[in-house]
Amino acid sequence: MDKLDLRKKAVNLRKQLGEDAVSPIDIFASAFLIPHLSVVYYPMGEHLSGMCVKDGKNCVIAVNSSMTLGRQRFSMAHEYYHLFYDKACFTAICAKEIGEGKEKEADQFASYLLMPPDALAEQLNRIQKAGSERLLLEDIVQIEQHFQISRHALLHRLLEEGNLTEEEAEPMRQNITLSAVNLGYPDTLYKPMPKEKQYGTYGYYIQQVDRAMDLGLISSGKYEELLLAAFRDDLVYGEELEGGKMFD
Repeated sequence: MDKLDLRKKAVNLRKQLGEDAVSPIDIFASAFLIPHLSVVYYPMGEHLSGMCVKDGKNCVIAVNSSMTLGRQRFSMAHEYYHLFYDKACFTAICAKEIGEGKEKEADQFASYLLMPPDALAEQLNRIQKAGSERLLLEDIVQIEQHFQISRHALLHRLLEEGNLTEEEAEPMRQNITLSAVNLGYPDTLYKPMPKEKQYGTYGYYIQQVDRAMDLGLISSGKYEELLLAAFRDDLVYGEELEGGKMFD
């Protein structure tokens, strides 16, 4: 695995998405900048984290919405690797656990995309300047909240780069949500989406259905059928929406 190449790929994709080299990235919002990409949120159980399907210029990324927000963000970044850089693969079904080959590369890429090396170094330098000789639990929580990354992904990166020992990391794997809440942070990062929000399709698919309706290519019944198949009851029944359709 060429980590330098993966770092360069992560930097290049950040530029392509209009992001700078160090700021936290809104990985979900960035999906709307990618042409012909549809994003599906769906609870996939305990073992899968997501999948990427490419069919010509159209593509779909699915994210396991029953996992924590931190894990979902990592999964989205992981699938970006398959979308942009895994040229030989047209369908990638990705397990939760770290794999080998392209899956391992995709995990490393996701880590660099969400938490660029220079940005992580800035955070570690700030902690050292504050007088900490070693990373404390409160430092770990602050870093993961800053980058909106899961505890597992952060500890893995810090261990990999020699910023933590296994002995130091082990107690930090316990009571993850409570450790953040006790420091005054919200628990959002450590929870899945609410069950009523765990099903949904966004992006290109919805835009195309809306466009087909506007052009008179499909009936209103077909329009509703396509939206319901994409778990977008809100667009059919007007739930939690104001001002009509979501897309112009």
